[in-house]
Order: sequence, then C-alpha cells, then structure tokens
Amino acid sequence: MADDFEPFVLTLPQGEPLPLVCDSPHSGTQYPPDFRAAAPMTRCREGEDTHVEALWDAVPAVGGTLLAANFPRVYIDPNRMLDDLDPDLLEAAWPAPLAPSEKSRLGYGLVWRNIDAGTPIYDRKLTVAEVQHRISHYYAPYHAALGQAVEDSYRRFGAVWHLNLHSMPNNAYERLKKVSAHPLADFVLGDRDGTTCDPDFVALVEGALRERGYTVARNDPYKGVQLIAQIGRPAERRHSLQIEIRRPLYMNERTRERNDGFATVQRDMALVLGKIADYLRQQR
Repeated sequence: MADDFEPFVLTLPQGEPLPLVCDSPHSGTQYPPDFRAAAPMTRCREGEDTHVEALWDAVPAVGGTLLAANFPRVYIDPNRMLDDLDPDLLEAAWPAPLAPSEKSRLGYGLVWRNIDAGTPIYDRKLTVAEVQHRISHYYAPYHAALGQAVEDSYRRFGAVWHLNLHSMPNNAYERLKKVSAHPLADFVLGDRDGTTCDPDFVALVEGALRERGYTVARNDPYKGVQLIAQIGRPAERRHSLQIEIRRPLYMNERTRERNDGFATVQRDMALVLGKIADYLRQQR
C-alpha cells in the first residue's frame, strides 16, 4: 500500500484546447495505509476500473483535459453523494443527515461495505474521523479539480462536454441484481435517460463506437450517478455523458492485467476522440 501520494493526476490539453473534460474516477490503484481491509486485496481490486485512464490517454492530444483518481473507489467513491453513506458501517453517529441510496444498501455507497453479497471488506466499524479523512484528503480534492476544469472550460468556450469514463464487469447484471434478456453490451452510454447530454452528441459517440465494431447500449444497466447528474445541464450547454467499457475487452478481470485486446481498444478510443474533437470544433 502507498504511504503518500497525490489524490489524482490532471493532464492538460496539448495544443489547441477544446471544451472537453474527461475524468476517470474509479481507475485508482493506490491504497492508503488506513484502508485496513479484511478482505483479500485481490477481491478489493475487483472494484477498480483498472487501466481506464490509459485507454483514454489520447484525450490531451485532441485538446481535452483528463483527470484520473489515484485512490480506489472501494476506499471512497467520488461518484457518490457525501450523504450516500451506510450508517451501519460507522462505529458512531455521522454528524450530518444521511440519505443512503440503493447503492449503499447493496454495499457500494460513498464508502464500500462489501465486494459482493458474501465478501465484506471490513471486520470492524469505521470511525467518523477516518471517513472524514477520506473525504478531505481524497474525495474533496478530486471534486475540486474536476469542478475547476469544467468551469474553466465553460468560461473560455461558453460550453463544456464532459465524459465520465468507467469500465464494467462482465457480470454487471448479476452484480446489480438485474435480469436481462440480452448480453451486456461492449459499451454503455449513460445520460440519465436523456437528461444530462445533448442527444446529438450521444448519437455521435454511439455511432463512432459502432463504426469500430462494438455493441452499444444506452442507460442499460448504467444510467450515470452523481458526477454526470451535477455537471450535465444541456440547456446551459453543459453536457455530461458516462461511458462504460466491458472489462474483458481490454483486461483479465481476475489478474487485472491488460490482455491482448488492450492496444486495439486504446487505438479505437483515440479514433473515437478524433470524431468527438471534430464535432466540438463545429460547435463554437
């Protein structure tokens, strides 16, 4: 486990900037020493969107800003509201009102309680102080950096397009306790049922992915959570889209190692970003 590290990596545009801000909130692989998990680390790592920031490393080259968390989501999840915290995880009462969501009930709230229904992460309760430390040292700085990047872009261009980048396990429906009549798509685009992003932009991204031979679904099974909800206001030219990539396309889910498909997916994401960049140049 890392003893001391920056909470995120921020890479600014190379060359002519575009109103494009991309973030990977769940690809962090550095575990703070106070994590003290009882579950095996191999299981804890199942929560990572490992390598997602590398799949999209062409973002700065096309003129976008790329933000990636260094800390893992099982430690604290920047894609959750601060009040989405399971009170049963704490040894004492939280000093503010809580509103745990269905995600918290399943164990995947602001601070994860378990890896799956049979694998708890901790053999102890967490103190209020240690959760507050996770918020102040990791969650809050990440949100501040993302917020600044979005606002800087909006001030400069009068518009911003935000891509919230993720990966999804191959058994996503099972993990979410959902029944599906069809297999999980290669990519899932989430815009909270059409409320966070211009539909023309969503269609552009979907078309670019299909051109590369991928299957694409919208809002099934992931619609997007806090980050796109707070950023996406299309009427104000603030657009936010969540993109989920099916993990076996680019990595071994058990070992977390890149597989033979990694280079292909990385190349394809660069081509998709090229299409996005062309589109954004036309929106000025």
